[in-house]
Amino acid sequence: MERKQWIIEKRKKAEERYDMIFSSNYDKKWGYIEEKHEKLVKEFIKLIPHKGHVLDAACGTGKYWDILKEYNLKVKGIDQSYEMLIKAKTKCKEYETDKIGLQDIEDVNVFDGIMCIDAMENVFPENWVDVIKNFYNALKNEGILYFTVETISKKEKDEGFTIGKKKGLPIVYGEVAHEGGYHYYPEIEYVKNILKNECFKILKESISEGYHHFLVQKN
Repeated sequence: MERKQWIIEKRKKAEERYDMIFSSNYDKKWGYIEEKHEKLVKEFIKLIPHKGHVLDAACGTGKYWDILKEYNLKVKGIDQSYEMLIKAKTKCKEYETDKIGLQDIEDVNVFDGIMCIDAMENVFPENWVDVIKNFYNALKNEGILYFTVETISKKEKDEGFTIGKKKGLPIVYGEVAHEGGYHYYPEIEYVKNILKNECFKILKESISEGYHHFLVQKN
């Protein structure tokens, strides 16, 4: 299959999987918030002005909204899955929600802060720069972005690439897609170069089990 068409189908399949499978039990299976994630969400919030406007990009079921509700913030949650957004809305009716993928954000100079947690691994390498550009455009001047990059070992990347190629998948190195789902694990230096090229200043980096955390500011 041609890669361009494969990407379109993978995005569609991912939306269906979250709508039909994961939305019903996501909080039960994956609702636990790791200590490092919670700590950095709170550090992120402290950098947002009082009554500031925050975008929770790929918010899912609103996993972090109980933390956000402790602060006087205006929050908008977006996600590619309609059913996940329905679950999120039950946690805070006051928060705005919209069915939008990270690749499709069109806001300009709207948000004081953007958080994107445990989601960038679903972005294809072709779209990585575009998504970071979208975040940059959507933020106000000196706005804050907190996002995570999921990581795996080189051995796991090698195995995923080898298996995917044997199955005839049009994948590139760093993608793991042979079991039906999809994850892309970019090199951290590649991520840093994108941030630099797109005029983000890194304020803090942190590593927890399976994640590299970035807290950055729009220059």
